[in-house]
Amino acid sequence: MSTEILKNPIFQFVVLVVLSAAARMVFGKNPSLRLVANLLFFALLTVVLLAHDIQPYAPDIIRDELYWRIFVGIAKAVWWIGGAMVLVSFVRLFLILERKPREGRLLQDLVVAIIYLGASLSVIAYVFSVPVGTLIATSGVFAIVLGLALQSTLNDVFSGIALNLGRPYTVGDWIVLEDDVQGRVIETNWRSTHLLNASNDVTIVPNSTMAKRRLTNLTSPDAAHGVTISIRLLPTLPPASIEETMREVLLSSNVVLKEPTPSVNIVALDSNAVEAELSFRVAGLSKISEAKNEVYDLVFRHTKAAGLQLSPPPGSSPVDLAVGQSEDAAKHPGSAWRLINALPLFATLTENEKELLVSGMKPLTFRKGTLIAAQETSLTSLMVVRSGVAVVERHTGEGAIELTRLAPGDLFGERGVLMGALEPGNIRALTYVVAYEIAKDQLASVMQERVSLADELGLLLSRRIETEKHLFHEGMSPDSLHPSTLTARIRHLFEIPHVLRHKQVAIAPDG
Repeated sequence: MSTEILKNPIFQFVVLVVLSAAARMVFGKNPSLRLVANLLFFALLTVVLLAHDIQPYAPDIIRDELYWRIFVGIAKAVWWIGGAMVLVSFVRLFLILERKPREGRLLQDLVVAIIYLGASLSVIAYVFSVPVGTLIATSGVFAIVLGLALQSTLNDVFSGIALNLGRPYTVGDWIVLEDDVQGRVIETNWRSTHLLNASNDVTIVPNSTMAKRRLTNLTSPDAAHGVTISIRLLPTLPPASIEETMREVLLSSNVVLKEPTPSVNIVALDSNAVEAELSFRVAGLSKISEAKNEVYDLVFRHTKAAGLQLSPPPGSSPVDLAVGQSEDAAKHPGSAWRLINALPLFATLTENEKELLVSGMKPLTFRKGTLIAAQETSLTSLMVVRSGVAVVERHTGEGAIELTRLAPGDLFGERGVLMGALEPGNIRALTYVVAYEIAKDQLASVMQERVSLADELGLLLSRRIETEKHLFHEGMSPDSLHPSTLTARIRHLFEIPHVLRHKQVAIAPDG
């Protein structure tokens, strides 16, 4: 190859462009190497142009040779674009917002757009020798007309920029606007925000609307969400006693978060009702319904155990909840009878069967903090919580795991009585607890008469083990936890026949 060709600026320019394209193909995914390649290309191109008296930052000097004028124009344009690429590589590599990748990317895009805009205006000015100031001035009227025509779209775009920089919400957050439009954010772009509401429908809200309206982010700063429930009770006990009962309601919940501590406030008192406000938090929005259902159920059970009655709504006439119950209460005044009547497990028993069960039930009391039953021991009696709250905790080498909490109406000891199994954890009283003991032989006597009770107990035991098996029953097969399997074991243990014996009923002839 001759020396003249090697010294030819057009040849040198083409070689640099080819080498730069090859380097971008090789190092295109590495931002650091891409920056080095762009910087090296820009430096060498600057040396080549200046060596041949081509000043890319000065207006073009008109020459007669057309090919030379075309080459100089292309070389200057490439020089300005190369400089812009160097600056863009610096921006992509060093302009980063820690822990905010979306905001960092948006800011990078804005700066990159400004760099390329400046490079384009420079090409117009120094390659085509067009006065940029005059061009901007003459295009002002067109820009105004275009801006007015696109006012709504531009408003959404700039609002989207502000929202993306401020980040009042992110994808996955559940937000509520002041006009009660709400949903989970599934997409945000330059023009709008897409919300998936509770009906599984997508609501598209323009960014300008999002920026102007007040919104509440229900999942920020964390997923925990606060819930408040109001309960009205007849003023049959002092407000302090009612407050304590409501605290036991929240204490016995398995869904309500223990931290921060739930609170109870007495917000109203009159001759018709004491109104208590229960405030607590749940792990997420999906837990709200489950928590409310559980708390309402616990309110009913704890108020029954404490002898409280719910109050009718304000403005309505008081309802005497004791109507229709006085005769039964007079016939069966004991707490044991009322407890058995309130348990769905014994709802199908006849009055004589309930009497047989109640006759041998013994009340037991446990002070706060008392260990009711130790882990890995087998209870020989079925226990029914009458009042108070207890917790079941399993202790392992890694610490204590809370399995469940027991409230009025809950049973424990069924593993030992029905299967001879050991208790999965320590049962400890969180408050003053009153529990009734049902001996194994009493339960056997009732089950001999009411065979369906074995099915109910098998189902109860299966549900209890199912909720806890992921913690300590990994080795148990699913078949061993099936209600029918547990029922068969209970029937075998209590020597109950598998086929129901139908009683012969003699029907006297007419007359």
